[in-house]
Amino acid sequence: MDTNELFWQASLESIKKGYVEEEQYFTCVLCGEKVEKGIIYPYEELLYEAEKFMQKHIADAHQSVFHYLNGLNKKMTGLTEHQGQILRLFYEGKSDQMIKEELAIGSVATIRHHRFTLKEKERQAKVFLAMMELLKESSQKEESFVPIHKTATMVDERYNVTSTEEQQILQKCFSNGVGSKLVRFPKRAKQQIVILRAITNLLDIEKHYTEKELNAIIQPIYEDYVQIRRSLIEYGFIDRHDDGSAYWVKK
Repeated sequence: MDTNELFWQASLESIKKGYVEEEQYFTCVLCGEKVEKGIIYPYEELLYEAEKFMQKHIADAHQSVFHYLNGLNKKMTGLTEHQGQILRLFYEGKSDQMIKEELAIGSVATIRHHRFTLKEKERQAKVFLAMMELLKESSQKEESFVPIHKTATMVDERYNVTSTEEQQILQKCFSNGVGSKLVRFPKRAKQQIVILRAITNLLDIEKHYTEKELNAIIQPIYEDYVQIRRSLIEYGFIDRHDDGSAYWVKK
């Protein structure tokens, strides 16, 4: 299961913690990092059992689960950039007066209004979650949608792809299976995203590739490997250094 799927399938409690407990590992739902159970991990002259070490990983790699979630794009959080800033300052324990001064906006009353608005969104979210749970219970055969990767640059209707549609697109474009030569690279962005996701899954999430190494993986799949490489970056599947010296899967 890739990191993106792990995140979206995790329970609310697991997302709040930032990790899930599996048979042999604690796995970070934010980046996929695994910590094996039953091992004591030394770190900065201290010893950590596995779960505590996973918590240490989250603090070191992501600052906190809150900060990671708050950094997701607004299509994921439903928050404007301004609301995200204010929510972060609330989380950090800043008073209304301190927030007013730090952001140089409005008055203390304005900040209090933002608190009320965010509380209202919380109440709406609870009602919506309850409705969606009831919907799932009443529609056991409901068609599932392919999870949107957390690093997507723009989230819109192009990502409305069901699992069935995804398989149909892959079968149509990869006549000999995913990773074989593409019959064609689709013109529709919705179908391109499916293909790009499949190609990304062929990459090692822990590895940094040179441009030559990445091209060597893509070229047997599609002759115009430059277009594929560019699209992988455009849609937020991979990232690179500005000088093109290294490419890697975005987490």
